[in-house]
Amino acid sequence: MDNILILGSGISGMGACKLAIKNNLNVRVSDNNKISEKNKNILNEFDVYWEENNHSFSNLDWVDYIIKSPGISNEIEIIREANSRQIPIISEIEFAYQFIQNSKIIAVTGSNGKTTTSKLIYSILSDAGFDVELCGNSFTSSFSEKLSYKNSKYYVLELSSFQLENIDKFQPNISILLNFSPDHLDRYNFDENKYYNTKMRIQSNQKNNNSFIYFSDDKNIMKRLDQCSDVKLFPFGTSNSSGNNVAWIDKNQLIINHKNLFTMVLHEMALQGRHNVYNSMAAGIAAKILGVNNDVLRQCLSNFKGVEHRLEPVLKLDEKLYINDSKATNCNSVFFALESVKSPVIWICGGVDKGNDYSLLDDLVKEKVDCILALGNSFEAINNHFEKICPKIFKVESMQDAVLLSHQISNPGHTILLSPACSSFDMFKDYQERGRIFKECVYNL
Repeated sequence: MDNILILGSGISGMGACKLAIKNNLNVRVSDNNKISEKNKNILNEFDVYWEENNHSFSNLDWVDYIIKSPGISNEIEIIREANSRQIPIISEIEFAYQFIQNSKIIAVTGSNGKTTTSKLIYSILSDAGFDVELCGNSFTSSFSEKLSYKNSKYYVLELSSFQLENIDKFQPNISILLNFSPDHLDRYNFDENKYYNTKMRIQSNQKNNNSFIYFSDDKNIMKRLDQCSDVKLFPFGTSNSSGNNVAWIDKNQLIINHKNLFTMVLHEMALQGRHNVYNSMAAGIAAKILGVNNDVLRQCLSNFKGVEHRLEPVLKLDEKLYINDSKATNCNSVFFALESVKSPVIWICGGVDKGNDYSLLDDLVKEKVDCILALGNSFEAINNHFEKICPKIFKVESMQDAVLLSHQISNPGHTILLSPACSSFDMFKDYQERGRIFKECVYNL
């Protein structure tokens, strides 16, 4: 019987623990931070050894392999020591994959849009009558957690680069790579190629009976296509000038040409904005591969409700629209947000800068942004970059201050946009908490 050490007691770690218990494996949980009382009670109920505020090296004398939660750095001491001892380290995704039983996996990654696309695929398959589960990066259940109580026929997985770092045999039936833009560079020694190559791992184990859906307009994806071997390729893009794309736009219509032709007028789709058209293309191709008929697909694309914290309209007050885009943790996401807003913008941003290249936003900020309100540790970097582009930049100490000031300095017709371009961890637990607090502050105006 295997001895497994799980590092981290969050959603991934506890999900892996529950799946290990179900399969009668010996398991220990180690967290370098405090373990919640709820999770301690679960661990105690199943007589699982646990430790908090520490990673004891003595566990390495006992363990056969380690399951590392995605948020844990590869550079911490216990990981380095495990590597020196050649102890295998896998991700929670890799661990769960060992226990699937004739299930099909649709795995989604990309720097932007993966949550929306994953949720859209899940919605389409659910409406089509599939036995399907949704889990992964931004959702409340991990892959392991879902498998600990049920084996479904289909799993839609949203995967971050962190979750793909420690895969070995993980082989999705359908993999989707939406786009590349520099993100999490602090994790990858500020080398965007290391980040991009990690994302490409989503298709690294696929075979000729599997499908790889990708954005053909992305040059960084295209120059890595030689990493794909026998997998079936399903590109999508803005046009079909090359003649190779499976989905594209033509005369304000979305076209998907697989099995039979699907067309839909863009303004009839629930998700608006160029980036969401691409998300819908990827989801639509996946649905068509799995045999969803055109009528169900059209209905889903016209009725789908978007993801919380992603370009989420909160309130219109005094003819000013407040939008919660807290999930925008990199500049590419902010680009899409600013591009989609048609009115003058008061932009609330900032947090933990992960190595941002703000120059991507220069033209849109110059065109649309009347004022920048910057939160957190990144104020200096934001101010230094935009001071010659934006006439007004203010440092704010809290989300409440940001919302109050935005209301005071804005005029009827302004959009107040929270789109941080940064991680939240200097002031908030995560982007969800940041978004919820923004909405509370807006409702309290």
